Amino acid sequence: MLARIQLSDDEVTQLTGQLDAIVDNIAKVSEVATPDVVATSHPIAMSNVFRPDEVGQTLTHAQVLQNAPDSADGRFRVTAILGEEQ
Repeated sequence: MLARIQLSDDEVTQLTGQLDAIVDNIAKVSEVATPDVVATSHPIAMSNVFRPDEVGQTLTHAQVLQNAPDSADGRFRVTAILGEEQ
């Protein structure tokens, strides 16, 4: 269905020029891309930045809730955002 988008004559003219530019740029890349050039997804080498998952100090319930505007039963209390049907 997307291939059947209705375009005005002005839109066709504008998009034709843009499509020509895209095809020209792809042709330029194709000229440079040779079997000797390794394909890359990122110009700078990336490394894994994950660290081991270790248990550390955690906050108590009292510390977590001390600055909360409202709390109840050890949880944050917030304004309802759902309608009455819930």
